[in-house]
Amino acid sequence: MKLIGENIHIISKRTRTAIEEKDKDYIRNLAKKQTDVDWIDLNIGPARKQQGTMRWLIDTVREVSDKPLSFDTTNLDEIKSALQYVSTPQKSLINSTNADDERLNPLSDITAEYGCSLIALTMDNKSGIPKEADLRLEMACKIIEKTTEAGIDNTKIFIDPLVLPVCVDQSQALESLNAIRMFKEAFDPQVNTTIGLSNISNGSPKELRPLINRVYLTMASGCGLDSAIVDACDEELIRTVKMLDSSSPQNSSDELLLNIQNMMLNFDELENISYDKTNDDEVRIFKTAEILMNKHIYSHNYLDV
Repeated sequence: MKLIGENIHIISKRTRTAIEEKDKDYIRNLAKKQTDVDWIDLNIGPARKQQGTMRWLIDTVREVSDKPLSFDTTNLDEIKSALQYVSTPQKSLINSTNADDERLNPLSDITAEYGCSLIALTMDNKSGIPKEADLRLEMACKIIEKTTEAGIDNTKIFIDPLVLPVCVDQSQALESLNAIRMFKEAFDPQVNTTIGLSNISNGSPKELRPLINRVYLTMASGCGLDSAIVDACDEELIRTVKMLDSSSPQNSSDELLLNIQNMMLNFDELENISYDKTNDDEVRIFKTAEILMNKHIYSHNYLDV
């Protein structure tokens, strides 16, 4: 599975300040921590006030890392400037378009021009995020129709079904997984799939978030997920991804995660998976899977129920 490191983003007040004040040491430190990802995402938001922000970030990150970069902004000029600036734009990633023509059309043209890859969100400004997986597939079809028209190969497209927090709308966890399956089956050649993993645990208690993220990524990988935007500093998550990719469990909890991955792959039922009820970690994993499968109602103390 390909990983996109999310740790340089202006959602973080400290990171936003570092970008505004051109604090190279802080940004370099964030970049150095992202050694196990395939792309480092550079999230600068709209970037209306400071032209050249993306180029400054590129220079700063390049002082400590040669990882391919993901350009995450709504500012088309900053995206084009970044792709013109890097030495290998074809290895870069644009994060992201949606299904609206005013964004999809220019970003399809930019993607085709520079040979980079493009993340596409299955939503538009009129409808928002569809609740049903088949409606997200309709959005994906519209996107692929346009990118194909622009001459972009499907292997350069990463379709994102848009994961919603499990604590807000629990049923949507399964809808996003079903959408991933549909995306992988609907197109020839196949498209890539991706998710913003941390969204699934957004709003949950801090101590639960890594567990929810880890179990959901395991389930999504069984549905055909190709990549994810992740917290690159979550060492256990990174280890789990490597374990799932290689099918090399190091303990009984890893074996349970592999069984959950295979359950999703084979359209099996969670009830058919056995686990050690005396092993606290296995119990936490299984209870989290039950929540994500909508078997029990989510609450912040679901592990204690």
